[in-house]
Amino acid sequence: MTNPIPISTLFIGLSGFIAFALSYIVVMERMSTRVWHGGSQEEVATQPNYLDKPSKWAAFVENYTQSVATKTSDDGVLQRKVRAFGNFTEYVPLGLLFLMALELMKLPTLLIWLLGSALIIGRITHAWGLMTTYGPSPGRAVGFFLTWFVYLVGAGVCVYYGVVGVLS
Repeated sequence: MTNPIPISTLFIGLSGFIAFALSYIVVMERMSTRVWHGGSQEEVATQPNYLDKPSKWAAFVENYTQSVATKTSDDGVLQRKVRAFGNFTEYVPLGLLFLMALELMKLPTLLIWLLGSALIIGRITHAWGLMTTYGPSPGRAVGFFLTWFVYLVGAGVCVYYGVVGVLS
């Protein structure tokens, strides 16, 4: 089978593994905090306690997760981990579309490697910075600047070749 977009395919696969890892991190934090919806105890304060009359599934999950170190206070880490995953899923799809479009147009592979690497490195550093620090952090700054770089270059090249294609 011939793959017309091997570089983009690689970055799509890497993004999938990163999304899985971020999702796993959120799930583990949810088990630790026992906050099954939202990002904090306050967000779910009006929800019924699932342990008042637990279903078999809720009882199983509660029993299983007792082995996980339970946090006794909200330190905001769950909310930051949820946002790291959310930010990843918000920004990566368009970045990958830029890569695919540029690769399908057979633009220089160096450009595609540069943008793909910037997207992956940017999203990893942003997630790390967001999960480990409340407020501004170098990881978040590097992450959003690299992502903006991908967006500006990708959008600019796509608009340029789109206009050239329409006018020719």
